[in-house]
Amino acid sequence: MLEDLLTTLLYSDVGNPLNNGALLLFRVLLAVELFRVHGLRKFRPEAGAAAEVVPNPLGLPPALNQLVATFSDTVVPALVVLGVATRLAVLPTIGVTAIGYFVVHRHDALAVRDVPYIYTICFLLLLVLGPGTYSADHYLWAVLTAS
Repeated sequence: MLEDLLTTLLYSDVGNPLNNGALLLFRVLLAVELFRVHGLRKFRPEAGAAAEVVPNPLGLPPALNQLVATFSDTVVPALVVLGVATRLAVLPTIGVTAIGYFVVHRHDALAVRDVPYIYTICFLLLLVLGPGTYSADHYLWAVLTAS
């Protein structure tokens, strides 16, 4: 049972080196863009404004809401680039981006809504496929199942 869980969480191979390389490139570019555009805003104010404060449509405690959003835009991209606990790591980002699409921007124009939509779809793809063989998850799975 534990091996089945580890396989589900850590094993990921999309068939051949080209596909695994494409998945590596996809997840690195996606994670870098998320961090560059959204993660850095949490720390670096733009044009003299305060650091970004994330909307709180679910009414969570403000500190928790900010923590989840900051984690999703800063720590998760690092984990995704490395391929560490990828399937688990993407869950907060999927939550934040899906809430952005379905709740925060539900009445906005499609041109505004498409950003959280695309992020949600991309991170859902990583949730389903995993990080591929060029990842820490792959090597961890190989070590854990070698015995």
